[in-house]
Amino acid sequence: MNEVKLSKRLEAVAAELLTGSKMADIGSDHAYLPCYAVLRKIVKGAVAGEVVEGPYQSALAKVRECGLTDIISVRKGNGLAVIEPGEVDVITIAGMGGALIRDILDNGKEKLVGVKRLILQPNIGAHNIRKWLVEHDWELIKEIILKEDGKIYEILVAERGDGNAPYTTFREHGMLLGPFLLQEKSDVFVEKWMHEKQNLSRIFHQLEQAADTEENQKKKQEVLQKIALIEEVL
Repeated sequence: MNEVKLSKRLEAVAAELLTGSKMADIGSDHAYLPCYAVLRKIVKGAVAGEVVEGPYQSALAKVRECGLTDIISVRKGNGLAVIEPGEVDVITIAGMGGALIRDILDNGKEKLVGVKRLILQPNIGAHNIRKWLVEHDWELIKEIILKEDGKIYEILVAERGDGNAPYTTFREHGMLLGPFLLQEKSDVFVEKWMHEKQNLSRIFHQLEQAADTEENQKKKQEVLQKIALIEEVL
């Protein structure tokens, strides 16, 4: 993978960018995504944000190598601290856990002024993001699920909500499994949730063997509830 040829998951993220926009890629690593988007003339400018020194230096080097230092600003900082309110139109956050992506958005809420679209690719825990979007008036407009190198990824695309679109709120099934993905029910979706169900069954078995505490009883009920939701849709 490089700035010319992205991974399948990052290509899917790039396909959701708004043409002519300015993007911020948070956790940009080697800055492949913003370099690709600028070189393909999808975006007119970009910020590549990194909190870790090694990836930050890698991003700087790649942007210099591509001759894009005037168009892509590489910045070191935590989450959305690398941008100013109104500076970008689109924010991408890919390759992190859903809970971390949620926290990045929540801690940087004031930086979302003027942002038209969020493109979020959690490795796990997408339900954390869906819940945050609902609570903060962002409208989930599209979901993508794909498999690459034996791993399954979800991509969530959201725009500012008006409270009237059909997926402003979803029932439990939609929050956990994704309202759009639930409608499509692709082979990859079924594979993912069959595997998740097996994992949850293993967890329940382990809890059954553990001490019968109030906390364990609560955990068992939560696990059983998730298994039931999955079984309903599969």
